[in-house]
Amino acid sequence: MPSDQPQRPADAPTDVVAPGMAGLRSPDSLYGRAAFWIGVGLALLHIWFNTFATWPELMTSVIHFAGFGVLCALLYPAWQARSRAAQRVVLGIDLALAALSISLVAYLLLAEQAFYDRGMRMVWHDWVFTMIALALAVEFTRRTTGWVIPILILASFTYITYWGAYVPGMLTFSGLRTDTMLFRIFYTDDGMFGSVARISASFVFMFILFGAFLLRSGAGEFIVDFAKVIARRMIGGPGFVAIIGSGLMGTISGSAVANTVSTGSITIPLMKRSGLPARTAAATEAASSTGGQIMPPIMGAGAFVMASFTGVSYLTIAAVSVLPALIYFLSIAFYVRITAKRLELAPDPGPEKSLGQVLRENGIAFFGPLGVLVGLMIWGFTPSYAAGFAILSVVAFSWITPRPMGPMAVLESLALGTRNMVLTAVLLVAIGVVIAAVTISGVGNTFSLMISAWANNSVLIAIALIALASLVLGMGLPVTAAYIVVATLSAPALADMITRIEVINAIAAGAVPENMQAILAMGAPQYAADIGLPMARSQAEIVFEAAPLEMRRTIVESILSRDLVIAALLTAHMIIYWLSQDSSVTPPVCLTAFAAAAIAGSRPMATGVTAWKMAKALYIVPLMFAFTPLLTGSLFEKLQVTVLTLAALYCIAAAFEGHMENAVGVMQRILLAGLCGALIWPELDPMFQWTAFAVFLGLLVFNIRNASKPVRASLQVDRS
Repeated sequence: MPSDQPQRPADAPTDVVAPGMAGLRSPDSLYGRAAFWIGVGLALLHIWFNTFATWPELMTSVIHFAGFGVLCALLYPAWQARSRAAQRVVLGIDLALAALSISLVAYLLLAEQAFYDRGMRMVWHDWVFTMIALALAVEFTRRTTGWVIPILILASFTYITYWGAYVPGMLTFSGLRTDTMLFRIFYTDDGMFGSVARISASFVFMFILFGAFLLRSGAGEFIVDFAKVIARRMIGGPGFVAIIGSGLMGTISGSAVANTVSTGSITIPLMKRSGLPARTAAATEAASSTGGQIMPPIMGAGAFVMASFTGVSYLTIAAVSVLPALIYFLSIAFYVRITAKRLELAPDPGPEKSLGQVLRENGIAFFGPLGVLVGLMIWGFTPSYAAGFAILSVVAFSWITPRPMGPMAVLESLALGTRNMVLTAVLLVAIGVVIAAVTISGVGNTFSLMISAWANNSVLIAIALIALASLVLGMGLPVTAAYIVVATLSAPALADMITRIEVINAIAAGAVPENMQAILAMGAPQYAADIGLPMARSQAEIVFEAAPLEMRRTIVESILSRDLVIAALLTAHMIIYWLSQDSSVTPPVCLTAFAAAAIAGSRPMATGVTAWKMAKALYIVPLMFAFTPLLTGSLFEKLQVTVLTLAALYCIAAAFEGHMENAVGVMQRILLAGLCGALIWPELDPMFQWTAFAVFLGLLVFNIRNASKPVRASLQVDRS
């Protein structure tokens, strides 16, 4: 493999600005230098908050928003000014917004106790500062993400205070007074400075800061070198470099677009030089980088929100995500290998470095801190504490590598972490307005009832509806915001449907407590004698549906253990979390694919289509969550599901490309598509699925034996 490719600095900022934004101010400008030192101070303050401080949660959340509001005002100008006069106006606006951000902290320090003393009755200055908080949320999200989230915030606020009363049907809401809504979004746990803001200020920030330290210590260069060594003798090796490199980079960044622009500048030229088409190279990087959000141990910000929503520890979420993440990355690897075989590309034996040399140079700087992080979480430390100690371990481990981190490197890491956190921080705080509106109005419950009615208790149809909703929302929202909104609206309905399946299965198995048998018999007296005994699943469904509605919750809690109910909720959220990633690689709006296309020089929409094909596991794996024990079963059950799912994903990739190890004809492609369906279709007899797996293996062996075409040398020209 060529070793003379340009290397992107491991500590290069990975800020990505939404299309149409004015752009970031240069780090070398006066404002950038001011942001550097403010970022250092803000990072140290957050480390203190998350380790030793015992400040009130509302105060830490407001300081979190105010600090990142100042950075947002300095780094993201109000608009791109051309003339000097306009630049002075923009600077004045930005400095004023920075001052207003700081004023929120002063307000809370000086006026919070008085507010409680008068019975939480708002006076004029409460109005002023709560309105300032709302206005800043709108403006800062406009600067960092575009217009969709500000419009959503304003629509949510005015729905509660004004126009909700004019909406007909189930979504009507009589409304709250403006001061009541302002109080709810500022002071309550469902508002801007509630649970999601606390997650942002603790788990999310500490992990992003940990990632920044890892990058600055040389982990980025190690990841690329390590991937090159591992994949150098594989057919389509540069594609595997992108998959392995982006997967490992995802463990420290958790951002799809950031992964693409950091590793893609290295891997995409490598893939093109090896002979892969530019479109395929860009799509491979985009699909691989999207996996950073689902790759443990550091997943996207949404995973921390999921932990809060479900009450399941982040460590548990990361642990159950390992096999699904491997399925996702292996599915991309199948596509890359099949494409390389179709193009008859040969493996490239480079680079000259050995695995031992790569591990000695920077391996300890990457695996050491990750081991500390995971070990501390297993030992029982909170994610924030674990991340804090892991940050210290990055510095310590760096001193036994060729790149020891000195004081300036530590300061740069602190500043880089806060700089990379700006967009996420203002987004997670601002989205609290939407959460408050959904909670106050009951729209979430209404929407869940609508999904249940439309799906007619079909989990498959419900997943399809949620996938459509997440795709539409993802066209305008970052994936974390899309997950939060969709989960708030639809997770309860999906969890109830999954729970319903478990209850019906338990009734069919006869696992009904005696105190519930009489209640179930009241609704279905024709089956009274059979309740408590094994029965047909169709009969069990009739028994459950006939039970009184007001007793459903009691029946569920009596028949199912608490762990099963929590598992159903986790499954629902995991399905939504995976589906919320699809907008990164699904046309017509797929920013990750577009960013990769810009690096590769390929057509954006064609790249998006190819990335969508490569990332098809984003749609198939959630079905496995719902209908198989991939998340909740024993290790043996999980491995069985993994094998069948991987076979299905290979089948669909081969059907798309018309190639396995050798070319396949039209009838074989149809057979492969049918095998894919048989391997993953819900509720098929396991014997039928393993028979389909045996047919797949036979077809693969037959194809390998016929793979007799000579392999030509790796091409040295780019293909479009």
